[in-house]
Amino acid sequence: MVLALGLNSITMMGEVRLPAVIADNMVLQRNSEVKLWGKATPGHELSVKPSWAKKAVKTTAENDSTWVVTVSTPEAGGPYSIDFAEGKSTKTVSNVLIGEVWFCTGQSNMEMPLGGFERQPVKDSNDMIARAKKSTPVRMFVADSEDGRWVRQYSKTPKTEMWGKWLENTPENASHTSATAYYFARYLQEVLDVPVGIMISSLGGSQIECWLPREVLAAEFPEKDLKILDNDEPIKVQQTTPSILYNAKVNPLINYGVRGFLWYQGESNRHNADRYADLMAAYARTLRSKFGNGEDMPFYFVEIAPYNYGNPLATDAALLREAQADAVKKIPNSGIASTIDIGNFQFIHPVDKATVGQRLAWLALDNTYGIKGIASRSPQYDRHEVTGDGKMHIFVTETPNNICPMWTDLQGFEIAGEDGVYHQAKAQVIDRPTCIELSSPDVPEPKYARYAFHNFPEYSVYSGYGLPLLPFRTDRSR
Repeated sequence: MVLALGLNSITMMGEVRLPAVIADNMVLQRNSEVKLWGKATPGHELSVKPSWAKKAVKTTAENDSTWVVTVSTPEAGGPYSIDFAEGKSTKTVSNVLIGEVWFCTGQSNMEMPLGGFERQPVKDSNDMIARAKKSTPVRMFVADSEDGRWVRQYSKTPKTEMWGKWLENTPENASHTSATAYYFARYLQEVLDVPVGIMISSLGGSQIECWLPREVLAAEFPEKDLKILDNDEPIKVQQTTPSILYNAKVNPLINYGVRGFLWYQGESNRHNADRYADLMAAYARTLRSKFGNGEDMPFYFVEIAPYNYGNPLATDAALLREAQADAVKKIPNSGIASTIDIGNFQFIHPVDKATVGQRLAWLALDNTYGIKGIASRSPQYDRHEVTGDGKMHIFVTETPNNICPMWTDLQGFEIAGEDGVYHQAKAQVIDRPTCIELSSPDVPEPKYARYAFHNFPEYSVYSGYGLPLLPFRTDRSR
C-alpha cells in the first residue's frame, strides 16, 4: 500500500524546527565535525548544546529562516541528547548514539525489507528479525516505508525537506528495513563493537538517472532528455524520470555526516550498459561532493545477480555486470560485492541477502576500517595466453590462497575462434595456481574466452576465501 503524504517533513516544536533526519534515535558519525540544521525565526539566535560537549554552539537564523551549526562528535558511545534553544523555546533530541553511519541507495534489491516482498522471501530472515533488540546498537533511518506501507517521494526540483524516521532496533522495525543494509549494519556493529546507523533511500525499478542531479546529467550526459523537469507535465513513471529521486530522497540529506555509501542498483539499466560505468562514477562523485566529507569517501556496491530476464542465455545482464566491474576502476576507493553465486532463476530479488550484506561489510572492514586478515575483493580476470596446442590459459588476480575449484571440471567457461561462435570449454586449474586452462574439440584455434557471461550463467570458481570469480569476456573490442 502506498502512503500518500501531504505533510511538511519538518516538525515544529515551539519555534525550533528540525528536519526529519535530526530526531530521536539518530546516529551521528563518530570523531567528526557534523552539521546540525533546521529553521527558526529570521534574525533570532539559536543555541545548540550536545550533552557530550562542555559548551553550546550558537548561530543566528538567516533571512530565509535557515540555520546550520557544526559540532564535534566524540568516540563511539551514548545515549546522548542535544538541546536546541531559540529564546525560551527549546527542543531536545534524545537517545542519540555516536558511531558509524552509512547512506544506502538503490532500487528494489536495496529496498527489499527483511520481511521480504509478497511471495518473495528473504532467506532465514525470521531468525534475524526475532533477534533484533534495542540493546544491539543498530539504528535505521527509513525514507521508503512506514510500518510496511510504501512512502513514495519524488520531485522535479531539489527539496530540502523529506519524510523519514529514525527507528530503534526492534523486531517490528527490522522487518520493514532493507535486508541488505540491515545485514551489513549488524555485521559491522558486531565486528567494530560500536553503534551503526544506516540511512536508506531507495525505489524499486528506478534507473540510475533518477538518482543523479540535473546539472550532472546536463553536463556529462547530454543525450538524456530533461524537458519534463521544465514543464507542467505530471510525472507518470517515477522509476524512469531523471533527477526526481535525487531531488526528493538525496538532496534533503546532504548535510548529514556519513562514513560512506552503499549502492545496490543496475537491473533497470541493463539496456544502456554502455554508459553505466560512467553514470556510476558520476553518482559516486555527486555523493562525495554533496556530502562534503572528502573525494575518497568509500563507495561500495552490489553486482546484479543472475536471473532469467526472459532469456537466461542472453547477455544484457552480463554486459551490465561488466560495466559494474569497470566502474571499480573509474571510482577511487570503491569495491564490488559479487552475487554471481546467489541468483535465482525465478526471482530478480536474491533471497540470500545475508551474503550480500556480509560481502559489503567485508569491503568496509578491509578497506575502510583497515582490519587485517579479511579478504574482501573477488578474483577477476587479468590476462590470457593462447598456447600452440589449441588451449587457452586464463590468469586471474585478487586470489588470496589461490583459486578454489568446487569440482575438477570447472563450469561456466566458453571459448570461440575467429568466427566468434562460442562453445562450452573444458576448464581446469593447472599447476600454476592462478591459471585456468581452457579447451574444446569444437575450437581448435581459440581466440576468445568468456566466463559466466549470460543472464543466468553457470559459475564455479572461488578464491581460497570463498569469494566468487567476477564474470568476464576477452573479446571486448568486438
